[in-house]
Amino acid sequence: MKKFATVLFVAGMFAFFACGPSAEEKAAAEKAKQDSIAAVEKAKQDSIAMVMEKIKQDSIAKADSIAKAEEAAKAAKPAKPAKKAKK
Repeated sequence: MKKFATVLFVAGMFAFFACGPSAEEKAAAEKAKQDSIAAVEKAKQDSIAMVMEKIKQDSIAKADSIAKAEEAAKAAKPAKPAKKAKK
């Protein structure tokens, strides 16, 4: 009888754990999953925005640098001497 009760108890434990999570637990797990996905998407979008802003700033800085170099080149060119008039 003692063995039968033990077997019955173990079978009951397996049946209890085999039922799985409740609807509330499933909903909470799904919400946690969706929150995690949303957090990753937000981080991805923030990262892309940050990279795009850096590219924009680098582009502006490069354009300014090119403009300054062109101005310096124009200022460094010597003026052409005037042609002598023929007599």
